[in-house]
Amino acid sequence: MMLADPSKKYRRMYQRVDLADRQWPNNEINKAPIWMSTDLRDGNQAIFEPMNLEQKFKMFQMLVKIGFKHIEIGFPSASQIDFDFTRKLIEENHIPDDVYIEVLVQARDHLIERTFESLAGAKRAIVHIYNSNSPTFRQKVLNVDVAGAKALAMNAAERVKHYAAQYPETEWIFQYSPECFTATELEVAKDVCDAVTEIWEASAENKVILNLPATVEVSSPNVYADQIEWMHRNIARREGVIISVHCHNDRGCGIAASELAIMAGADRVEGCVFGNGERTGNVDVAAIALNMYSQGVAPELDFSNINEIIATVEECTGLPVHPRHPYAGDLVFTAFSGSHQDAIKKGFEFQKNQEIWDMPYLPIDPKDLGRDYDAVIRVNSQSGKGGIAYLLEANYNVVLPRRIQIEFSQIVQQVTDEQGTEITAQEIWKLFKSTYVAVKDGFYSSKNYRLSDDNGKQVIELDIAINGEVQHLRGEGNGPISAILDALQLPIDVLNYEERSVSSGASAKALALIELQVKGTGRSAFGAGVHDNIVTSSIEAIIACVNRLVEQGVLDQVRRTVDV
Repeated sequence: MMLADPSKKYRRMYQRVDLADRQWPNNEINKAPIWMSTDLRDGNQAIFEPMNLEQKFKMFQMLVKIGFKHIEIGFPSASQIDFDFTRKLIEENHIPDDVYIEVLVQARDHLIERTFESLAGAKRAIVHIYNSNSPTFRQKVLNVDVAGAKALAMNAAERVKHYAAQYPETEWIFQYSPECFTATELEVAKDVCDAVTEIWEASAENKVILNLPATVEVSSPNVYADQIEWMHRNIARREGVIISVHCHNDRGCGIAASELAIMAGADRVEGCVFGNGERTGNVDVAAIALNMYSQGVAPELDFSNINEIIATVEECTGLPVHPRHPYAGDLVFTAFSGSHQDAIKKGFEFQKNQEIWDMPYLPIDPKDLGRDYDAVIRVNSQSGKGGIAYLLEANYNVVLPRRIQIEFSQIVQQVTDEQGTEITAQEIWKLFKSTYVAVKDGFYSSKNYRLSDDNGKQVIELDIAINGEVQHLRGEGNGPISAILDALQLPIDVLNYEERSVSSGASAKALALIELQVKGTGRSAFGAGVHDNIVTSSIEAIIACVNRLVEQGVLDQVRRTVDV
């Protein structure tokens, strides 16, 4: 089955914009807009169970803490809970002096009156009226012509002005939305908006808000930007108008449309913190704000504890934040891919002392959002040596030599392939120890030792159990390593030896890493030892490495012919 021919069923629902000299493509976003949260209104009416008073209050407090100065708190003329919530905020003095609460109301007289009753005593408030002027709504919903739609808006504007005068103690801002703006003829939208701003006497000293919503997203973001720029250029009383945008996400382009709208002249952005809202949601404010932040522009919103914000939103709405949500998702800073992990690991090596953030695959520093680096690299069957090495270094301060990284990554991959799941840093460390450390108790096993100095030579005396039989060995050399090898009298050479301090738990331990090669075979193996004492960890590493060579069959002949 195939999709039907769209040309027979669908048509373009927007008007082409004649804007040959459009300016927005050359503009940049260099300051934050006014932000308005619709989480308590548009976001609330789009969830399975609308928030109760306690949840609404918790959400309101979170929005204030983030830094929103315009917060739409509900539809008090249509909902008793919203009316009671509005009264609670005002009567209990929960609204900061620099915050405007906003309420929505349809362009109907009795609803407007009820709305102002809910706001009595507020210090600052925004009354938001709306009606649609698009051809579809005029013809199929409202049954009016253009003049009739304009009359609805003008009458509502008059009523808002009338009732506001009865509450002079409140600092009012009036807002009008020509609903379905993007599907409305621009000349019609401008004419209605101009009529409303004339009634409200918009001026530089008396700002009003014109909200130009993509109620349903019907075009690509560039068309919306053209529409906003056209209104920015042509509306009357522009100095007295705050142009606001309210983008829904029907085409999945709400963020892009909002950003281009800011470039086109918009002063204000409405949306929900994480993009909740009707159908596909309102625009995602956190994503836009942090997009700005990642470009060096202060967003004037605080997302420095994003985990706490996520928890509050999820608790109050009952909706999860997607794990791949930009910036907020659990997996958004996580790399499973081996090549990505390798690039991130190398990037961190250069980033440590740099002031400007410049990291592969990480456009923003997770720590700026209150996240740590623990989840940046996680290991599954798609991962490589870089990710494994990063986790050991980040969690245990263990820096593996490159050759052991390559070998150990294959061991880890075998485990993840068999399990088909992710493996944690703790599990990787446990696997490392079982592979390279625990083998010290195999064919050879060290019981105790004594180290001394004899005329500048290091002398070691060892009690070694070889295949269960304890033997006393003695060796000397320039240092403990050469003395141990001399005592063992095995045909092996040291290819590589490194010491590390391991931070795993309350106290640091010494980690010794060694690679031994059997003479004449070209075969080698790695071993490790972990102990409070570095000499002890070195002995354990050598014994573990010898046992691995025995396990691999490289020392089979040697142990039968060499008299240890």
